[in-house]
Amino acid sequence: MQRYHSVNARARRSAFFCCELWPGNTADVKSLVPVVERLRQRFGIGEICIVADRGMISRETLATLESPDTNWKYILGARRRRQKEVRDQVLGRAGAYQEVVPERLHAKDPAPLKVKEVWEEARRYIVCLNEEQRRKDAHDRQAIVEHLREQLKQGEKSLVGNKGYRKYLRVAGKERFVIDEQKIKAEARYDGKWVLRRNLDLPAEQIALKYKQLWMVEDIFRTMKSILDTRPIYHKCTETIRGHVFCSFLALCLRKELADRLAATGSDLEWNDVVRDLVELQEMHTVFSGKPFVLRSQLKGCVHKVLQAVGVAVAPTVREA
Repeated sequence: MQRYHSVNARARRSAFFCCELWPGNTADVKSLVPVVERLRQRFGIGEICIVADRGMISRETLATLESPDTNWKYILGARRRRQKEVRDQVLGRAGAYQEVVPERLHAKDPAPLKVKEVWEEARRYIVCLNEEQRRKDAHDRQAIVEHLREQLKQGEKSLVGNKGYRKYLRVAGKERFVIDEQKIKAEARYDGKWVLRRNLDLPAEQIALKYKQLWMVEDIFRTMKSILDTRPIYHKCTETIRGHVFCSFLALCLRKELADRLAATGSDLEWNDVVRDLVELQEMHTVFSGKPFVLRSQLKGCVHKVLQAVGVAVAPTVREA
């Protein structure tokens, strides 16, 4: 199995895209900088801004990004618990939040967002807060703790093996466990929050919104793995694996182009509805009185809007072949 990285970028006048495959045991933190460097040289990219979550970043990667020789801009997710500076200084810094997106009024409204900028010497951080997620995190933790209290009364030691439960317990004696109240209080500091580190000169609210667009990247990979059936891959040769993934990537580009054209027309269609209705659009060949004809099925659901968005004329219901 090989790991694949994809890039879809748009130049000033034309679009370009490529995909790369790596051995399956290649760590993300080791592949980020080489991929970006090859893209920069291959397509002649002048300015680069890397937006990545915390799983893609190591100390070595961060040192490379901040090197004067590289001079790349970045917006990076920070590890809240593992990085002492973030855990103790950044999250502990007092200050008012700026509201970027208000609380939802409808289910389809964007998630609420508040931001607070924090400087730690020359390092710039942004603390982001989702009040809706904060309430959910607090509620979920309270449910876990209440369940723990009930189970501990019955001497349920098997809970110690559950990672989600174990972090709220501490040893109080020989084979005796109690709720760790200090841990509960400490965990509450992270509710609904995530931290960004950046060197890009944009307002804090724009930085946070740009970072949140990473969900589109994750959605693209989910699409490749599920909807486009990229996996499982049954090929064994490198060339056939590359061909398989490249065909999936081309299909992904077509899906993205269709989604963009539908959005340009103001259509708010669900992708599953689009696929279902397009699959039902069929043509059948038949012969009548010695002449060949093509019969088209009826346009159902959103097919007419899709064809209109891509500029395809609807064929007649019956036409001579």
